[in-house]
Amino acid sequence: MPFSHLGLSAKVLAAIGTAGYKTPTPIQDQAIPHVLARRDVLGIAQTGTGKTAAFVLPMLTMLEKGRARARMPRTLILEPTRELAAQVAEHFEKYGKNHKLNVALIIGGVSFDDQDAKLLRGVDVLIATPGRLLDHFERGRLLLSGCELLIIDEADRMLDMGFIPDIERIGKLVPFTRQTLFFTATMPPEIQRIADTFLHNPVRVEVSKPATTATTIKQLLVSTGRDPHEKRETLRQLIRSADGFKNAIVFCNRKREVAQLHRSLLRHKFNAAALHGDMDQPARTAALESFRKGEVTVLVASDVAARGLDIPAVSHIFNFDVPHHPDDYVHRIGRTGRAGLSGTAITIVAPIDGKAVSAIERLIGQPIPWMGEPAEAREGRPLQKTERSARAEPRHRHRDHKPAHQSKKDAPAHKAPPLPPPAEETEGGHLPAFLLRPVSIKA
Repeated sequence: MPFSHLGLSAKVLAAIGTAGYKTPTPIQDQAIPHVLARRDVLGIAQTGTGKTAAFVLPMLTMLEKGRARARMPRTLILEPTRELAAQVAEHFEKYGKNHKLNVALIIGGVSFDDQDAKLLRGVDVLIATPGRLLDHFERGRLLLSGCELLIIDEADRMLDMGFIPDIERIGKLVPFTRQTLFFTATMPPEIQRIADTFLHNPVRVEVSKPATTATTIKQLLVSTGRDPHEKRETLRQLIRSADGFKNAIVFCNRKREVAQLHRSLLRHKFNAAALHGDMDQPARTAALESFRKGEVTVLVASDVAARGLDIPAVSHIFNFDVPHHPDDYVHRIGRTGRAGLSGTAITIVAPIDGKAVSAIERLIGQPIPWMGEPAEAREGRPLQKTERSARAEPRHRHRDHKPAHQSKKDAPAHKAPPLPPPAEETEGGHLPAFLLRPVSIKA
């Protein structure tokens, strides 16, 4: 079905045609008519499915009527990170070229005065991160009583980042009669509770099973040792030998590890940049743009880059650290294999990562093959120390077995006499062996 059948305005259809798109993605096809019908929508879709356009395109059509008032935005889009908020703003710039709408980006790391000036002029679309939005509200610079449409994007990421209390507070500031669109890639119980609170008789649009990975992504595991130097050497070898390597995002679990790995790659003459939450906004924007333009080929990042960022034609994803949460694995590798292109995602696995890898495989519903045959993974998974010990020892020990770690202090004071052989069977049955033990009687 072409875009013309979805009920979008002529201006929006013209912008879509200019952008070169002809057929909507499944979530766009299913969600857009319901949004235009002013229904609440619960959208569940994996990353890279065109979710952002599924709400941007109908919003542009709906906003053609009416006008903005000072400090009272007509619509509000909440995003978990500055990068995602900036990316949504780019979508409005791309598809709203035929509209004269005021779009404001309210994020941290940018001057309050510049943002306040935009709000004073009146805003049709307000794109914000929760913390900075509440900062403006508490300063008396923003009123949400005129908001007609609320979009909560990447809701599961909001949960991971601790934004749910802020989201609940914002929900009480917007009118009860507003329309709400709620988008998420996964549906843990807490997200389901928030959705039930915010949405009124919603239409559920689910275009893929939660936490599934795209078939265009080749997934592999690589074994490494515990030593950080060995782990970094493993990554360098993988980058140098990767088939079809064009560029890569390397994910670490901690911001400190991002900085350390970035310095290490620069010392070894790799063209690399870093991206993590402790960097100021101009530095984060510069790192992302240099990677998008091909000026650097390796972007070392924390999970701030894992959700929703649309970076075209990323050939490889390397998980330098196995993510703590299985859902993060899905979002990380979703940065490659987008828009029908193929990609490769390689996860570096240390001996202590066995449980985390198993949790990922349970979530995605499939085993991840190994690159080569590491010694510790012959049975399919690297074992943690406790798991190796458990497999090495029999489940039931012999009653006379003495554990290897038993100290002399714990040993018995004297050697007990050996048990006699079992008694012969008589008409009355067996005589219990303990009754035959020699007994010393004191005089």
